[in-house]
Amino acid sequence: MIRPDFQKHELIPVIAQDAKTGDVLMLAYMNQQAYNETLQTGRVCYFSRSRNRLWRKGEESGNVQEVREILIDCDADTLLIKVNQIGDAACHEGYRSCFFRKIDPAGGPTTTVGNRVFDPAEVYKKK
Repeated sequence: MIRPDFQKHELIPVIAQDAKTGDVLMLAYMNQQAYNETLQTGRVCYFSRSRNRLWRKGEESGNVQEVREILIDCDADTLLIKVNQIGDAACHEGYRSCFFRKIDPAGGPTTTVGNRVFDPAEVYKKK
């Protein structure tokens, strides 16, 4: 049975993709504990490098990701998780996808190609 090789890399990249639309929503990381929790709960759990702790997607925003399918790459060190995105946004900046900016390869200005669906200041205000 092929499983992610957490011996090779403690953190592995995980691409979250909308199972219905095929939209790439985000890239994050998992450690063994996050992976195990994801399998047990059916909801995606990541490891936040900036917080240095487990990050249960949607724990603050309510925009959770339900697992529909998990694919593993040929080196067993990257996952693609097809998800049912609950809520309108996967991005903490309020966009559906974290990939909402387009870079002009010719050096022109970077443009926003997505629409903000929620105000992060309202969603993440400290209590």
